[in-house]
Amino acid sequence: MNLQQNKQNAIAFYKMAYEGNPKEAIDRYVGEEYIQHNPDVADGLQGFINYFDRMQQEYPDKSIKFVRCIAEGDLVALHTHQIWPGNDQYVTMDFLRFDENGKICEHWDAIQQIPKQSANLNTMY
Repeated sequence: MNLQQNKQNAIAFYKMAYEGNPKEAIDRYVGEEYIQHNPDVADGLQGFINYFDRMQQEYPDKSIKFVRCIAEGDLVALHTHQIWPGNDQYVTMDFLRFDENGKICEHWDAIQQIPKQSANLNTMY
């Protein structure tokens, strides 16, 4: 496994899909299967494409910043800060599994909205 290449591919994949081109992201970075664990997204390649196409149509002005990227074995973890219309902000943690050919084949995530007020001055990212 090439951990550095997997990290670069994970960021490029997520950024490309998030910014409105999920089909190209799938074509470039995903293998023959894509196992999805997010309950809001249908399993498989087309489920991923449909979800991100819809997000781009409904929320074209959203933005993403990649805060951290960690790789170990066949997994890459992404820690992001997302800003959506109305200044709704979210922190996500995504885990992508790579197959033996260096292609993404599985995804898990956790998403938390950043509250308007916090008991401390530290960010969630």
